[in-house]
Amino acid sequence: MNAKIVIEVPEILKDMVKPIEMVIARIDARVRDARGGQAVDYGAVEREVLDGLAAVARGAHGLMLGALEVNAPRVRIEGKTYSRVGREVGTYYTMSGPVAVERALYRQDGCRNSKTVDAISLRTGAIGGGWLPETATAMAHLLQQGTSREGHTTARRFGQLPYARASFERVPHELAEQYLPQQADIEDELIQELEIPKETRSISLALDRVSLPMEEPRKRPVGRPRKDAPKRPVSRLFHMAYCATLTLHDAEGDGLHTIRYACMPNGDAALMCEGMAADLGRLLARRPGLKVALLGDGAPENWNLLGCVSELGIKPFELIDFWHVIEKLHAAAIVIHGTEQATSVTAQWKLMLRNSADAPDKILAALENSGREQLNDKCPVHEAITYLRNNGQRMGYTAARRAGLPIGSGTVEATCKTLVGVRMKRCGSRWKETTGDHVLQLRALALSDRFEAAMNTLFTQRRMAVRRAA
Repeated sequence: MNAKIVIEVPEILKDMVKPIEMVIARIDARVRDARGGQAVDYGAVEREVLDGLAAVARGAHGLMLGALEVNAPRVRIEGKTYSRVGREVGTYYTMSGPVAVERALYRQDGCRNSKTVDAISLRTGAIGGGWLPETATAMAHLLQQGTSREGHTTARRFGQLPYARASFERVPHELAEQYLPQQADIEDELIQELEIPKETRSISLALDRVSLPMEEPRKRPVGRPRKDAPKRPVSRLFHMAYCATLTLHDAEGDGLHTIRYACMPNGDAALMCEGMAADLGRLLARRPGLKVALLGDGAPENWNLLGCVSELGIKPFELIDFWHVIEKLHAAAIVIHGTEQATSVTAQWKLMLRNSADAPDKILAALENSGREQLNDKCPVHEAITYLRNNGQRMGYTAARRAGLPIGSGTVEATCKTLVGVRMKRCGSRWKETTGDHVLQLRALALSDRFEAAMNTLFTQRRMAVRRAA
């Protein structure tokens, strides 16, 4: 006969006794059945335990949320007085499932048509119609990783977030709508709290563009539409979005930590770059001795946007991505020397650019003296000559290497692929400006390893005290 252990439970927690007893009973039954030596479907056991623990969690949330309720004729919220206008049972959404709690509703005095509020939502900072912070944050993280359907499936496999697929689409966008107006202030706090590794010796800023599929309305054809014609015809067109990176480097130029930024095609790329430059300024204020490099391809608009760094009063190294240069030179070498010798010639030019300050001028002279430049501006030799003439002043790779700076913009190019390509350029995908920006900014936070910190800061700002008024 098994001995029984008696646990004293406070009166206020009596509603949790039944779900705990049910979990214990299920486990006891499983333990007894396991003694026969037969094969066991342990997946079913795991699911049964999760279901039982979820019931316990919902019971606990119900008690704790109920304790947050403030039921009074009048309350004060952020210095304003609100009057109680009724009571109802409200639903709050936790990681373990929905929880119903009776609550009072309040409306601000003198604002007859204003929305009603409740103390539980205000004190927890809940999103939308009662989505609690950790629940909304988890759903937003899933949406920045993949589609709402994938997020819904993933949550079911983990035995968490038992909600409809539509909620995995709606709630993250509601969260992003709350985050974006506060984005600049939150990112200011994040950069101030960023721990700069001791081995950091330089910072690079890089900018690049990437195509993104956008949804645009399409005019209906003239005449009577077909029976199966879409009611709202749209086109899928690609437009250029911007990605940017701020990377901390060690003495060898290797990356230590990267912060990623993004801007939709119709967004304000200049504002994004100004925010990145502001982050750079705050880091330099804490570590004034760090060297700075600006990296990009040869697009003039990118360098115009990066020009905002000059307002910080520093003179950074401006470097065209080394591999873009080599790509141009290799194509020219094939035309001049043939396919067999092009590889060795390109290797020689690569070595010169790394170790000789006057290498760009020497290579330009070799290209001009080759006699292979044609009037056709698509000729690789002509393109290489033009590229060197326009960007030779940004090819100080020798000095940059001596300073321990990176000479390639691979970080921002990889960001274009992981931030935009992997998530937003799936087969058949198309985006609207607003909802696309929601996903883009949430994903930029996640890939910068500051998603949790940003969400914690957001919900800290959202939480409000609710106190009884005299």
